[in-house]
Amino acid sequence: MLTITREQARRFILSRQGLLGAHRFAGKEGAYQFVRQAGCIQYDPVDVCGKNAELTLQSRVKGFTKQMLADLLYGDRLLVDYSDKELSIWPREDWPYFSGYREVSRAHGARFPDIPALEAQAIAYIREHGPVSSDTLPIEGKIFWHSSMHWSGHWHDQSNAARSVLEQLYTDGVLLIHHKSGSRKFYDLAERCFDPALLSAPNPCPDAASLLQWRVRRRVGAVGLLWNRRSDAWLGIDMTTDRRNAAFEALEAQGALLRASVEGIRWPLYLLSEDLPRMEAVLEGAIDDRPRLEFLAPLDPMLWDRKLIEALWDFAYKWEIYTPAAQRKFGYYVLPMLYGDRLVGRIEAAADRKLQTLIVRNIWYESGVRQTKKLAAAVDRAVQRLAKLNGCGQITRLD
Repeated sequence: MLTITREQARRFILSRQGLLGAHRFAGKEGAYQFVRQAGCIQYDPVDVCGKNAELTLQSRVKGFTKQMLADLLYGDRLLVDYSDKELSIWPREDWPYFSGYREVSRAHGARFPDIPALEAQAIAYIREHGPVSSDTLPIEGKIFWHSSMHWSGHWHDQSNAARSVLEQLYTDGVLLIHHKSGSRKFYDLAERCFDPALLSAPNPCPDAASLLQWRVRRRVGAVGLLWNRRSDAWLGIDMTTDRRNAAFEALEAQGALLRASVEGIRWPLYLLSEDLPRMEAVLEGAIDDRPRLEFLAPLDPMLWDRKLIEALWDFAYKWEIYTPAAQRKFGYYVLPMLYGDRLVGRIEAAADRKLQTLIVRNIWYESGVRQTKKLAAAVDRAVQRLAKLNGCGQITRLD
């Protein structure tokens, strides 16, 4: 077992994430490589100053633009938006691993008597006319249906028939998102988007236990260091505590995961065995640790386990988007500010796209953070990058 300090744990995570020192990722290829490293990044449609996936990439990828992600998804088709950790974006090469999810979806859809006929109608229309949205698919009315992604069990609820059948076919893997126009999704046949050999490839994992190990290992790699505890880092993975324990034990026995003891933290943390050279470089003080100031997305992979972040950084972060306004401590859409290996504060910014202006509403610094000219200049540069990401030529500061 490795024994490390909290500072070394922080530096390892940041180095692994590409958030410390010079940029490890650049341009569209860099965006693709980071998603491959993370396994998946979460998608969220809320766009206050960039969507969650865009903010995740912007903090790591030098020169990142929103178009790069759109191209990777809908032009190059190297990435796919589909379920994983909730709604996520991940490499298309992982498609076979989610065959079981698609089988569950198909079984779920079969429970609704209206769905099969509508599916056949939708597929025939798309095959003839090309990509459609729920507004352009000529299926009217409402049906009894719930997505397997958000199953509530209430059959009495009715939903828009066109939207329901498209979402069902999407979760079945028959359709993929062809492109988006704003928040509107346009769907096309998966066979037109991906190579048929990929679509029909068998799951590389021979059984449920090995698939769970693959998913646990993938999530550990996404964060860098993770403990074997109940956590939001496991969202989207159906497992009990016993099954999670068994997966960790198997991965450790295989040598796929290594255990690290961190000073002051009761539970061991785990890292991928292939990351041992990076950890050794951290322990030897041989990593590039030049400070960068970056704004982190609310659902950034580094922040998936908020309790771990608080244990390592003494930084308590809550995404208050669903908190009633009167109960918010900070704001509706607030991004943590990372400077070097410290989380130094938070920023609330919003893009007014009509006026092409980024509005900085508030900046809060953590207790004990010295507000030096160097720090202020780093914040200004990060604000300018955020404005550029959102196509804003002007910045208005209210803080």
